[in-house]
Amino acid sequence: MIGLRPIARLASALALTLAALLTPSSLGADANVERMEIRTRQITQFRIGASERRFGALEFVGGLEMSSRGRNFGSMSAFRFRKPGSDFIGVADTGFWFFGRMEHDAEGRPSGVSDFRMVEMVDAAGKPIGEKWHTDAEGLAIKGDIATVSFERGHRVSEFRIDPDNMRVALRDLDFVIPSQELRQNRGMETIAHAHPQGIHEGGRVVVSEKSLDKDGNIFAAIIEGPDKGIFKVKRNGEFDVTDGAFLPNGDLLLLERSFSIARGVAMRLRRIYGESVRKGELADGPVLLEADMSYQIDNMEGIDVWRRDDGALIVSLMSDDNHSILQRNVYLEFVLRGE
Repeated sequence: MIGLRPIARLASALALTLAALLTPSSLGADANVERMEIRTRQITQFRIGASERRFGALEFVGGLEMSSRGRNFGSMSAFRFRKPGSDFIGVADTGFWFFGRMEHDAEGRPSGVSDFRMVEMVDAAGKPIGEKWHTDAEGLAIKGDIATVSFERGHRVSEFRIDPDNMRVALRDLDFVIPSQELRQNRGMETIAHAHPQGIHEGGRVVVSEKSLDKDGNIFAAIIEGPDKGIFKVKRNGEFDVTDGAFLPNGDLLLLERSFSIARGVAMRLRRIYGESVRKGELADGPVLLEADMSYQIDNMEGIDVWRRDDGALIVSLMSDDNHSILQRNVYLEFVLRGE
């Protein structure tokens, strides 16, 4: 017969073991992960009601309108492909990571999204952070198994280890070089991207703000690591604000920009910033490659990535942020950038 004291000790040990097994950190793969089915509708024309496919240097491949019954689906601010045109990772400005796989049909056009999940951002205890001001993720860069995220409101740039089923707290925060007082509350670092590994910045990370302007109306930006670390500015062109960016193979920076007015609605623009002007102390600028308004299949375009297709074509992929609004859509678009 076992005495009461040993039974009490045994019960206590079992309780502690069970508690350890049920902590968020040990639950990992299931605690903060929401898997969901993505419904898609193919977009076959970029300009509504027109069959043209060439728009300057860009040739439209195809696109998708995406929706889901998942309660957290949407608000997708930035994404990057982990495998060219296939497996991707992204951040939502509501405090979530998202992962999935882009599918293509026999003609190479986007045809669907599979294996999609959203993973809530967590604190050091493995618990969802929740507060919008601390999880307003806007920009994303990846290299190997490290994701770098730029946040606005609570301005910071943080590194995370990539694990699609168990994203954890940030490994560390980085010096983003731009003085915090120069970053506007809801117009902070919208873009973070790795420069070309063989270029002058040796693959260093570059940040560009959405609409944090200096006294001359230029956009604050910075190279935050490497031999040319320091602040530069991007010339603001018209009423467009920066929403994301990606470096091209030749070292130029392709910026995605957006404008909005009650009268005209939303518009998007792609601007090619010359790589030689992305330097400490310089004013970076370059030509507009594409501009589109509501007569095109766009929405609130916030994400961009650049990748090589199997046939060698350089693809520019764009994604929109629906802000969880019934008036907006989650749109994905692909273009070939000709002449590269």
